Amino acid sequence: MPGTSTMNLLNDFSTRELQFYLTSAYQCSYLPGQMARSLVATPNELVDSAAYSELIRLGFRRSGAYNYRPQCSQCQACIPVRLVVDEFERNRTQRRAWKTHSAMTAAVRELAYEPEHHELYRRYQSSRHSGGGMDQDDREQYENFLLKSHATTYLVEFRECNALRMVSLIDRVDDGLSSVYTFFDPDLPRTSFGTYNILWQAALCRELDLPYLYLGYWIENSRKMTYKINYQPLEGLIEGRWQRLTKNSRSEPSAASPVSPERAALLPLSAGTLLAGAGRG
Repeated sequence: MPGTSTMNLLNDFSTRELQFYLTSAYQCSYLPGQMARSLVATPNELVDSAAYSELIRLGFRRSGAYNYRPQCSQCQACIPVRLVVDEFERNRTQRRAWKTHSAMTAAVRELAYEPEHHELYRRYQSSRHSGGGMDQDDREQYENFLLKSHATTYLVEFRECNALRMVSLIDRVDDGLSSVYTFFDPDLPRTSFGTYNILWQAALCRELDLPYLYLGYWIENSRKMTYKINYQPLEGLIEGRWQRLTKNSRSEPSAASPVSPERAALLPLSAGTLLAGAGRG
């Protein structure tokens, strides 16, 4: 997680009326027994594509209309990462995934509610994240999480023989694409949809002449998040500077830098509870 250098950069947001608030503590989504807090940029409606492009370079992520980053007092395990697209070469496993799913077709759709997408989302959550609460998301919760955006967002659906296989939400920023969230058919055997999706987004970056694919947070000790280190070369934002990470890199839960009191205030517990669901990427 960004340190003091990044906090100084946040103080340079003088051209906009953005403020940064610290949530109350909530249960960490990734590390058992840990409590987490998030730094939130507000008001949401002022975080347009230009502002979000700056925020994502400072380690922020988007969950619906909320723009946040981890800001935990005793832990820096969440490291924002991005793939350097021009230097990326697929490894053997990734080449196999690309070949396996090469028959799928991709189409950009309107960022709008589709019952077929929601049903696939529910099945994915029930299979992959059962008991986490997201498998019970109704239409309003689904729309708030995936379809609310002030950024430039693509909703891409992937089909095979006209059957819906995968849906991916992708933000475009000044220097790349940001992989927001992806869900896919969980019932098919011997598939690698998640791997294929990252490869597809990297290929789209190349097509659009964008240097980076932002992949959210890498957390070494989280089974759900450690896979990102397999995409190389990978850069992580550490102490306010983007630097190369390798498979030998470590994500240590060491003490974080304090938040500047001039730029952060305590949000009510309800906001912290809401953002507990934002730790999804």
